[in-house]
Amino acid sequence: MICSLHALLPALIVFGYISILGHIREKLQISDWTLKKELLNVALIFLMIGLASFLLRGLIYTNPDNISWYYLFIEMRNAYLAGIIFCIYLVAAQVYFKANVNEKTAHKVIDPPAERVKEESKSSSVFIKAHVRIDDFRLQVDDLLFARAEGNYVIIYIFKDGRLQNELKRISLKHLETQVAAYPYLLRCHRAYLLNIKRVAKLAGNSQGYSISFEETEDKVPVSRTYLNRFDQIYNQPL
Repeated sequence: MICSLHALLPALIVFGYISILGHIREKLQISDWTLKKELLNVALIFLMIGLASFLLRGLIYTNPDNISWYYLFIEMRNAYLAGIIFCIYLVAAQVYFKANVNEKTAHKVIDPPAERVKEESKSSSVFIKAHVRIDDFRLQVDDLLFARAEGNYVIIYIFKDGRLQNELKRISLKHLETQVAAYPYLLRCHRAYLLNIKRVAKLAGNSQGYSISFEETEDKVPVSRTYLNRFDQIYNQPL
């Protein structure tokens, strides 16, 4: 029973914390997720688990010194130590599976079968392979406004069902760009941005670069000098 309680408590805390965090991020439209924020939230989860385990002592142990600084230190130490070891295991597993998935599917990403490209072009939908298989997703390309690199992730901005949405995906912008190559109007325009030229409402700028505006959002996307020629070529063609 004691082992079950010590195992169940962290699981409930992690599930509850992540559920609440996801709800808050969706409600407040928080999209700038970074590795620093991820580490901070993991540290907070460990802190909550340590405190909860300390308070749990009074329910499962008869030791009169349960509520003491010594046992608080013990529970906090155990929570962080076990949590760090578990995170190391997860990171190692992710690296392993990422290497295996990329090795098995690299040829499909770089040179997809013509039948698949043709079928996806008709449906304006493409299946995107992320760095880890469980993060794979399907992208409705016509709903895409733009994608922005954010550390090891990409934030995808989508206008769907009359509402602007943003989704955080565990994939590099270069990897995403490679997989949407069948859609020339999905264009890399900056080292940190990829946009849907069909969605461009207005552009301003000069030979040094553009600033792109959309009807669906006040966010603007830059077109750097490096990508100007390619952007002009696609933008001035009928789509």
